[in-house]
Order: sequence, then structure tokens, then C-alpha cells
Amino acid sequence: MSKRDYYEILEVSRNATPEEIKKAYRQQALKYHPDKNPDNKAAEEKFKEAAEAYEVLSDAEKRKRYDQFGHAGMGNNASGFGGGFSGSMSMDDIFRHFGDIFGGGGFDDSFGSMFGGGGRGRRAVNRGSNLRVKVRLTLDEIAHGVEKKIKVNKYIQCTTCKGTGAKGGSAYQTCSTCHGSGTVTRVTSTFLGQMQTSSPCPQCGGEGQIITDKCQSCAGNGIVKGEEVISIRIPAGVAEGMQLSVNGKGNAAARSGVPGDLFVQIEEIAHPDLIRDGDNLHYEHYITITEAALGTSAEIPTIDGKAKIKIEPGTQSGKVLRLKGKGLANVNQWEGKGDLLITIHVWIPRNLSKEEKATLEKLGNSPNFKPNPSARDKNIFSRMKDIFE
Repeated sequence: MSKRDYYEILEVSRNATPEEIKKAYRQQALKYHPDKNPDNKAAEEKFKEAAEAYEVLSDAEKRKRYDQFGHAGMGNNASGFGGGFSGSMSMDDIFRHFGDIFGGGGFDDSFGSMFGGGGRGRRAVNRGSNLRVKVRLTLDEIAHGVEKKIKVNKYIQCTTCKGTGAKGGSAYQTCSTCHGSGTVTRVTSTFLGQMQTSSPCPQCGGEGQIITDKCQSCAGNGIVKGEEVISIRIPAGVAEGMQLSVNGKGNAAARSGVPGDLFVQIEEIAHPDLIRDGDNLHYEHYITITEAALGTSAEIPTIDGKAKIKIEPGTQSGKVLRLKGKGLANVNQWEGKGDLLITIHVWIPRNLSKEEKATLEKLGNSPNFKPNPSARDKNIFSRMKDIFE
């Protein structure tokens, strides 16, 4: 099951301020607090989920990486406390780390403000939907990073009314139901006392204004179908299936709201010679029996051109040579690259002439051509060790 977007969990836009993120987390934590939802496993999971989202988005560096790479940029450990919230993070851990977000009284004291008090409602802000596109990259582009320009069909702001949805940009009036606040308030009595709740105004949809004369170009929505050429900077080391995000480049929102985001999914184009394995690259090189016995040299393709390697006499088929730093950068690390691993295969001819057969039969009777593997040759773990040395 894939993780939900952290901004979606806290119900904030991707350009939300730290104060807005903190306030949104407080609201989610209050909503799903275990004292308010006893023996409710679903609420407990949402409580933990909100804590995880806040832990990342409240940290400037983590938020920057999340904005660029999504959950993939967090590695295997989104939480700074080890193990991740979905696993070993307990409710006590959350209270200990985030209890001060509610002030000196912590979580428990914050419930008093929910009853009998109340606060001012906020106008609803329209939000554009997110878009997803796929970008195909060559191994060379992945190795060095690249800037791509893509044309995206999407909803854009109406130029006639400048996104307001009103004719001339000003044909609207204050909602008479909510008096411009965008919310209506209802007070109900409970066994704990009076509870005050607010909800979006049904008359204006929470916007606080009603259009009196709609723009003819967009029918009052403030958006029309169009297209945009978007420039995307893709860092080195991205991988197949990784998703990057571009803030504010999704569909425009109705009536000058907050635009959605553009999510870019990476697809790799297979290289004709090199095979990717994480940060490492693999190449299969074939040599003749003579070259294996006498030794040789060869030019090997790399991501940056060619590299010359030496193959020692007596090289056995399956030997792996390593060119350090000739692999790919890791998108989650600031420096360092993977390696290029070259597997040597000794080519055994399938068709032989009479003369070739006679020669090989003669050589086959020589003691040096009799198999005589060393203990290291027999030990698969020793051969594997050669790869990682």
C-alpha cells in the first residue's frame, strides 16, 4: 500500500508556511487524538500518519527533499526517530516529541478550546487538481541530470476575467448567508456541554462571495482548457518509477484558487550495452579461449565514453572486474558514485573445423589444460568477495 502525500494528510497546500503546517497538524492531532477516539484503531493510524507528515514538513531540509523526490527522497526512514511511524513509533513517542506543539499543557489541555469557545471560520480556498506525466530518460541523462521541457494539457487561468470567474473581474457581491466569512456556525448541546462547529457556507460554497454576472469565456469558473510548456530540472541518479514534483504546475484552480501540483514519473530507456543495478552498472564482456589463457586488454563502454581494462593470463569465465566510480550518482547522497562491474565470459566456439579439433585435442592432452581449480576457485563466497573488494 503506497504512502499518502504528506500535504494531503495535513490538508495544506505545498506552499504552506511553517505556521500553517503547524496549525494544520494541531487540528489533525486533535481530531484523531486517542482520548477523543478510544479503542479506534483507524483514528490511531491517522493520528500517527499526521505526526509522520508533520515530522517531515516541519523540518526545512526534509521538506525540501520531500518536495523534490516525494517519499523516495526520504529513503527507508522518513522519521528522524528511527524505524518510521508506521512501524516502531509508539503513541508515547509522538507525545514526547510533539507534545509541546500545543503549548505547555500539551495535548490534553488543548481540548478545552473545543467546547463552549469557538473561533472564526476561514473562507474556503479552491484547489486545482494534481497532474501526473511520465518522462523517459536515457542512461546518460540519468547519469548527469537533465532539464526537460514538456508540453502539458491542463486547465489554465482564464485571461478574460483573470481567474475571478466574474465578468470584468468584479461582478460579485458578499454572500448574505455567511456575510463574507465563508462559514456557518452551529451550536449543539452534548453531555460535555455546548459544542460549536463550523462548516462551509452552502450558499457560496465557502468562498464568501457570489458572482452576479459570470464571465462568458469560462462560464464563471475562472479556468479554461489550455496548455503550458513546463521546464523540469531532473537531478542525476533518479530511477525507474521515482516520482518528482513541481509545485503549482498542475491544473489551475477555480476563481483564483491555489493551483495543483505536477508529478513527474521517471521511465528509463534501456542502454544498448550497460545494465543498471541501483547505482552500479554491469557490462558483459566476451573473450576467446586464447585471450583467457594468454591475457589481453580491451576497451569497455562506460557512461562517459570508453575505458581500457587489462585481463590477466589465466582469467576464468565469470571473473568480475570493477571500475570504481564509473557507475551512477545516488539521488539521496550528495557525493560518490556507484561502480561499473565487468563480467568476463570465455567464449566457447560451437563449430570447429577438422584442423581446429585436432589442435584442441592435442592441447587437451597437455597437463596445463587439465582442470586444476584452486580452493579459491571452488569457493563461491571467495569469488563473490572479489566483486566487492
